[in-house]
Amino acid sequence: MKRYGSWLAWLFMLLFFILPLLALVPEALADGASAFGRVFSDPLFLAATRNTVILGLVAGAVSALVGTAIAIEIARQTARHRQWMLTVLGLPLAFSGLVIAYGFILCFGRAGFVTQILAFAGADPATVGAWIYSVGGLGFAYAYYLIPRVALSLYPVFANLDTAPMLAAQMLGASRLRAFIDTVVPEVAPSVLSAGCLVAALAMGTYGTALALVGTQLNILPLLLLAKVSDGGTDFSAAAAMSLILMAICVLVLGIGDVITNRRERTTH
Repeated sequence: MKRYGSWLAWLFMLLFFILPLLALVPEALADGASAFGRVFSDPLFLAATRNTVILGLVAGAVSALVGTAIAIEIARQTARHRQWMLTVLGLPLAFSGLVIAYGFILCFGRAGFVTQILAFAGADPATVGAWIYSVGGLGFAYAYYLIPRVALSLYPVFANLDTAPMLAAQMLGASRLRAFIDTVVPEVAPSVLSAGCLVAALAMGTYGTALALVGTQLNILPLLLLAKVSDGGTDFSAAAAMSLILMAICVLVLGIGDVITNRRERTTH
């Protein structure tokens, strides 16, 4: 059964990663790889890369912090309360990026019910409603489905955490905060950083939510790439090169998370 499952995993990788990658590489390397030169000389690409990395890192960091706090709270609950909290956390993961974006528009857009409530309290609906279409609003929408990913992945870490070292430190005179920093943080930090890298890579590569919320108003790599292959775009070599660069950035971020986790595992064994 284990061998059968491995073949299915490799088949999935072949169909949805290796074959698309093999199709992109020749296109990007056509004409002596001149497409990479055109991409790196394009000021829109450089700005989009900077915006993508910043958006991904900020969204990943915020999601990791909030998700960690939620995971800690879930681990402290009774089994019955824990079950319904896990169920609620899983709901955002069931929706596509477009559905999430439209939901946020209905809530926080210029005619959204949250905006109307704030307008009734005296706020300017045009100003409040425009925020969801900005970089901050996009990061807020990303956090809606990135935070549950972090919380669900870190919950087992805190549920199985050995609190004996923390209690021993408190018995020896350390404060609760100091004991937490000295005993718990070193144990969970690699897992938190790894989860942060995962959601940061997801934020850098996703485009459905961004497309529905900000359209072409925000210059990030997924939307710039979409513009290259739609609306009469003909430079497919540059689009392929840009796809490979975006993939390399996401793989690099994921690789950093794997290195942190593997280093922690080697030090504990």
